[in-house]
Amino acid sequence: MNTAPSSAPESPAAAPVTAPVTAPTTAPAGSHRWLTADEQHVWRAYLHATTLLEDHLDRQLQRDAGMPHIYYGLLVKLAEAPRRRLRMTELARDAKITRSRLSHAVARLEKNGWVRREDCPSDKRGQFAVLTDEGREVLGRTAPGHVAAVRQALFDRLSPEQQKSLGEIMQIVAEGLQPNEAGADLPWLR
Repeated sequence: MNTAPSSAPESPAAAPVTAPVTAPTTAPAGSHRWLTADEQHVWRAYLHATTLLEDHLDRQLQRDAGMPHIYYGLLVKLAEAPRRRLRMTELARDAKITRSRLSHAVARLEKNGWVRREDCPSDKRGQFAVLTDEGREVLGRTAPGHVAAVRQALFDRLSPEQQKSLGEIMQIVAEGLQPNEAGADLPWLR
């Protein structure tokens, strides 16, 4: 999303969908801290790269395993969990998706035989998502191609120093955006 007015007027057709063509006229002058030209360049490069990266990974997983990237991420989280199972609320929180979106994804994964749901014995309303043996096998077959796609798209393009910097930068951004207070209004807690 563009967070600064453009320096030259653009035609609406040429403007990115998320970019306003001109600065808002309702705010008093000086009340907003617009991005500098350099910051705008970094922001747009980030948006462009992350969109292309997500699309690249999604297409690779659809082609090789018939699943979107988000489903692959859910299978990985379950594979890494103790006994290959997580409460649905915990899985939604870890995946940063709403519980309703998770429920839809798990239903699709169940239909494929890769995940099953189990009732939580200590909470009548709670459920666990459990990675099945078949799901683990699919993940095992899919992981090498996915890792190769990630490596080719990201790590092979960066020096070791750039990789380290990128990791540090993303950690700072994530820590700044992850609320620490209880009761935070987050989509994956709804």
